[in-house]
Amino acid sequence: MKLSPFLKLCIALHVVVVLAWLAAPQYWPWLLLALFLLHCGIALAGLLPRCALLGSNLTRLPDAAIRRGEVAITIDDGPDPAVTPAVLEVLRQYQVPATFFCIGERAQRHPELCRQAVAQGHDIENHGQRHRKHTSLFGPAGWRGEVGEGQTTLQAITGRLPRFYRPIAGLRNPFLDPLLQRSGVFLASWTRRGYDTRACDPDTVYARLVRNLAAGDILLLHDGNAARTADGKPLILAVLPRLLEELAARRLTPVTLRQACESA
Repeated sequence: MKLSPFLKLCIALHVVVVLAWLAAPQYWPWLLLALFLLHCGIALAGLLPRCALLGSNLTRLPDAAIRRGEVAITIDDGPDPAVTPAVLEVLRQYQVPATFFCIGERAQRHPELCRQAVAQGHDIENHGQRHRKHTSLFGPAGWRGEVGEGQTTLQAITGRLPRFYRPIAGLRNPFLDPLLQRSGVFLASWTRRGYDTRACDPDTVYARLVRNLAAGDILLLHDGNAARTADGKPLILAVLPRLLEELAARRLTPVTLRQACESA
């Protein structure tokens, strides 16, 4: 297991503080403050989804994919029977593959949607078994349950072991990366997102996704937990066709994360 330089530094600083405490206990208030600030830094790193201080984090496609003019569309929080079929139909019409980060429990309720996605050339990756909001507070056992059960569930449904994991909102802690390394799974975040679970204006979501859009970008949308437009349409369905047309106009080629990384 390979720890990130930041975590190695944190361990070393912990040792230094403990030794200083033993050598000069009268300075305990200052040493306690140092430990507090150190843990604040660790917590901040876990709250920043695109941060790599806690371990490797795929925020852009590999250089080879960038040279090929590729981008990746990733779609989280499904499958949702009210939205996912329409998303799959849009992707079929444009002949574009996407990466679906699915929640294990939802996949168990709607396995046919996962199988349909795979049959149409999309990839199913791991978004956790339960997608709990307090996931970032998990210890090793909690991460083993969330990631490991998600792996087992999605492999049983699709026949293919997920290669990537994305925690809820990208939030994590130092216990996640060692587990992913042992499991041969890679953390994947994104380059840009439209906040389509909160915004109700498709123009705003679209503008966020295409601002400075370039080869290598990993774009984030949601079929599960999708916000609705004023007329009740899921945001992703109002944005996705426009986005795919813009990618074509810029001669950017959508691929799955697996395709981009296996061809690197």
